[in-house]
Amino acid sequence: MSFQFRAIYWRDMLKFFRFKSMLISSLVQPVMWLAFFGLAMSESFDQLTSLVPPMEGVQNVDYLTFMGAGIIAMDVLFSSLFGGTSLMFDKKFSLLRETLASPVPRFHIILGVGLSGVTKAFIQTSMIIGFGKLIGMDFFKGYTLTETLISIIGIFLLVGIFTLGFLFLSGSIAITIENPEGMQSILTLLSMPLFFVSNALYPIESFPAILKFLSMFNPLTLLADGIRYFALGDNFTVIGIHYVYTLFDISMSFLGLMIFALAMLATSLWRFNKVDV
Repeated sequence: MSFQFRAIYWRDMLKFFRFKSMLISSLVQPVMWLAFFGLAMSESFDQLTSLVPPMEGVQNVDYLTFMGAGIIAMDVLFSSLFGGTSLMFDKKFSLLRETLASPVPRFHIILGVGLSGVTKAFIQTSMIIGFGKLIGMDFFKGYTLTETLISIIGIFLLVGIFTLGFLFLSGSIAITIENPEGMQSILTLLSMPLFFVSNALYPIESFPAILKFLSMFNPLTLLADGIRYFALGDNFTVIGIHYVYTLFDISMSFLGLMIFALAMLATSLWRFNKVDV
């Protein structure tokens, strides 16, 4: 079996660790979101909902813990969506031409870039969970060691599928658009509705009907729901809202993200086979 994608994978990972500014910013940014925005908003929301009587027999989750899952989803979204920009610069400086002219199958190029993005997403997710626990984020509260390990595996599976989908999308855009400014504009245009029409940082129960409907199919919502199921449990309340997740709900999250990732893979393969650099 051919493992030619490893060369692409290691090249991307070496770039990630050698460019210190890229490495530091990608690790510090999500921590700053938790440390500043998370703690500030948590205090505000917790004070507003302190008078809401707790539901008997149901775990009450503070807003920082609820938002922690959204911070993971948000960070993975932005890092994977903008991850394809490396292909844009490879194309601009003719490095992509040499890669495409090599014996490496084009699928292996896509796979190598995708797997390097997944590795970075796993590192960032681990950083957020670790730092979040230090500042009071109650992930895996009351879990046994086995339950915690299973939950971490579940979170990483969801993050990996989600990351692959958006990296394939980003790569497709990168090899289609001719200039970095155009790609930046398109990615910004995509990221805003994905972020705001989701439950990453706030509940969607008060959304207008049309936005609530759209959020159900938003990959970011599917990821945030899955993370909360594994990290917080299937039955909890937050800021007065009761959340109940079933195995069917989480199966739909996995299925929705898988369909999205496969659709983006098909799109990226089509674009790579058509590209002329």
